Amino acid sequence: MRLAIDASNIRAGGGLTHLAELLRAAKPDVHRFDQIVIWGQRATLDRLEERPWLQKCSDPVMESHFLRRAWWQRHALGPLAKAARCSLLFVPGGSFATSFKPVVTMSQNMLPFEWKEARRYGASPLALKFMLLRASQGRSFRNAEGTLFLTEYARKTVLRVTGELPGRTAIVPHGVDCRFFCPPRPQRHLAEFTHDRPFRLIYVSIVDVYKHQRPVAEAVAELRAQKVPVVLDLVGPASATELRRLRETLRRLDPEGTALRYVGAVPYSKLHERYATADSFVFASSCENLPNILLEAMANGLPIACSNRGPMPEVLGEYGVYFDPERPEDIAKALRRLLGDPELRARIAAGAYEKACRASWERCADQTFAFFHHVEADFSTLHRRQRFMIPGTR
Repeated sequence: MRLAIDASNIRAGGGLTHLAELLRAAKPDVHRFDQIVIWGQRATLDRLEERPWLQKCSDPVMESHFLRRAWWQRHALGPLAKAARCSLLFVPGGSFATSFKPVVTMSQNMLPFEWKEARRYGASPLALKFMLLRASQGRSFRNAEGTLFLTEYARKTVLRVTGELPGRTAIVPHGVDCRFFCPPRPQRHLAEFTHDRPFRLIYVSIVDVYKHQRPVAEAVAELRAQKVPVVLDLVGPASATELRRLRETLRRLDPEGTALRYVGAVPYSKLHERYATADSFVFASSCENLPNILLEAMANGLPIACSNRGPMPEVLGEYGVYFDPERPEDIAKALRRLLGDPELRARIAAGAYEKACRASWERCADQTFAFFHHVEADFSTLHRRQRFMIPGTR
């Protein structure tokens, strides 16, 4: 069998990481796929490791705007996949409009399906984009022969919008790159930290309205006002509007910029080095499908203070201290508890690390390709039955 992949809308972030790691860890022949043909923009294809069974295909339209790529997907993708004699099409971006069958798609973005979160953007082009994605992805999930979800939380949230899906579904979480794994370090008492050698918190994430970096900064500033020797590093790219608001908050809370720092984006290849400099990790997002960053912090053996929203309790389980990400006083309470209890830090860091050890890309790839095989087999069986069905019978 041959697998087609439409990566025309996979360009950055978690979607690109997932695709690159999935294909790096894949053993397609185990599930009877002898070749994979993938279409995407050149920068995306360059991120994918060379494999003898992987055929990379690009086209000038891939470098163009969304409407041209949508036209290509609707009119050109199906014939191209058929000409390549592909047995199944995988669309990790979520939305498709091709007539090719069977199709497996994937839910990776929760903002279109959580209206409370999308409303944070107000009357803006982004809010309109999420509304359009809600319609297009909902239609795609209902029309697909298979849909992959990353968490049970995501599956339930999407199905509340779409209703039960006629195709096969499965939950296949992402993995964690081995370079992020670091056994938990010994935990020191808070009294051992000083103004010159403070307790270092790190929050890695894009700076955006639903990530709540500003309430986290407010909480850390409250702790420092109580003479707790703690500093915060905020790491990640940023949306322009939210970055402006964040910088205003940081200047107000810490005019000298010594305790509350926005570091900016760090290359993904260097991100594990940032985790290694921290004593604890904080994650305050209120909307996620499966937060790769949280998995990375778990793998790095860090004690974690975490948002109580979305799939975070499902992913982290009992091995975190939870808070309401929109209430700085609740964040401060959780951080105060974490910093003041080294035994608690040691216990939850060890438990989260063990949980992360079960999240490998090899497992993700094996389960994903097994799902592809099942969907293709279901479709082939149904197609054969329809071809040989006697008229007037069922």
